[in-house]
Parts: sequence; C-alpha cells; structure tokens
Amino acid sequence: MPKRIGLISLLILCGLCSMPQPGTAQALVPHTLQLDAAKLEQQGLGLAKEAAQLAQFQQYELALPRARLASQLAPNNDKVWFLLGGLYLQTKDVNTAISALNKAATLNPKNGDVQFALGSAHFQQQKYQEAANYYQKGLALKPNDPEGFFDLGNAYFMLRKFPDAVSQFKKAVSFDKKFWPAINNIGLILYEQGDVQGAIAQWQSAVAIDKQAAEPLLALAVALYTKGDQKQGVTMGQAALRIDDRYADVDFLKQNLWGARLLGDTQKFLELPSIQAALQQDVSGSPSPAKLPQKQAPQ
Repeated sequence: MPKRIGLISLLILCGLCSMPQPGTAQALVPHTLQLDAAKLEQQGLGLAKEAAQLAQFQQYELALPRARLASQLAPNNDKVWFLLGGLYLQTKDVNTAISALNKAATLNPKNGDVQFALGSAHFQQQKYQEAANYYQKGLALKPNDPEGFFDLGNAYFMLRKFPDAVSQFKKAVSFDKKFWPAINNIGLILYEQGDVQGAIAQWQSAVAIDKQAAEPLLALAVALYTKGDQKQGVTMGQAALRIDDRYADVDFLKQNLWGARLLGDTQKFLELPSIQAALQQDVSGSPSPAKLPQKQAPQ
C-alpha cells in the first residue's frame, strides 16, 4: 500500500473547522424552509467536524455514522464527501470510498487531495496504472506535494517501472529533504537490482534523518549482515525490531513493497537465534511502541 500516512489528516479537520457558516437561501424560498435548510447544513458540518476529530484518534467506526449523516445534511460540500471517502478507505471499504470520493471530485474538480485519495483507493485494488493516473491528476493540481510524488513512485514501483519510480521518489525528496520513506524506497529498488552498496547508502541516509524509523534500520541491518558485517547487522536488527516488531512479519514487509531478494535475505536474518531471542524478549517484556505503517494510505 502507499506510504501516505492517514487520509484523515489535520488538514481536513482544519478545513472543516474553518468553513464559513451556510449562507441564506434564495429569497424566493419560503422563510421557514430557508431556516430549516441552513440549520440542517450547519448540523451536518458539525457532525463532519466530530467525525474528523474521532478519525484523528483512529475511531473510524464511530466516525463513519457521523460522516454518513453529514453527507446527507450537507450534500453539496466536497470536504464532507472527501472525509467520508477517506473513512471508508481506512475501513477497507474501497468501492464505497471511491463512490464518495468521486462525488467530492464532481463537486470540486480542483481538489488535488481528492485525486490523491482516488489514486490510493485504486492502489489498494491493485489497479496500479489507474492509481498512477489519479496521482498525476493530483500533482497537476498540487505540483509541489512530496507525498503525491511519493505515491506516484509507489505506483510505478508496482508496475516495475523502476527508473520512473526512482525519479518520482527523488522529486519527493527535492521538496522535502527529510522525507525518508522516499529515500528508503530508492534503497528497496537498488537492492533488488543488485546494487547493495547503493541501497545501504540510501538506508543510512534515511536512518540519519529519523533514528526511530524501523523500516530502513532493519533493511540496513539485513544488508550489512548479508554483506558480512554480522555483528553490526544483528545489533541494528535488534534495535529496529524493538522500535516496531511488525517488521518481523514477512507479509507486513511485502505490504511495504519489499522485493524478493530483500525478503529472502530478511527471512534468513529473522531466523538467527539472536534475532529470535530479541523478538521473544519483546513478547515477554513491555510491548513495542505502536507506529503507523509508513506506506499506508491516502491513507
């Protein structure tokens, strides 16, 4: 899945909170209906704000009914439909998400975030070319969005258009020097192409940006161990899994776009007694800190 971190962002919440109060209806409409329509829309926007706030705490099941009702009370507000579509994406109801996002796009064709979200929806359906098309539309509207370039790079990655993927990842970093997920994914491509030293350099750069980034730290550990630096590799691997032990799950690594070569080396690495002991210690001791997966969608 793409590494966009959560569709229900503070940007959406701020957008909902800053929306103007509903305007007065046309003068030809009876006065009582004007008041009712305005009041209903205002109630809808209030529910949307509540839903967005709940989504910040990942309370998606509580947020969804509010967002659904909000879309009925404020049916002409693209932000409400965008919020609803994002919530459906978070709960893996992709087809319904696409319907809501298409409604948002119809109401506001210039909302680049909606195009990015539609890209993520199609990415989840493994329709990578369609996803790439939507990401490109989003970037046409938001040409300086590093996450948009990153998402497009991931789509090219899955289409095995590796030079195009690397180009998009580099564009993401050009707009955000600290965007380590893009640097990490360049490493993933280089490793699969046999450029182990190049991959190591990318992962070292990513870890230098964020020492708590478990993914590049584990990839670096595996690469170093496989290359012959076993002591440093094991030490780094143990540190990575203490940060986030989900990276000991091969299926989780596949979701994060790890290729066959790196997966094979990682499986051998994870079977080492010292790594197994570290994992067992995590299970018996305090739980590892929870972290959102970095490739999760537009969320």
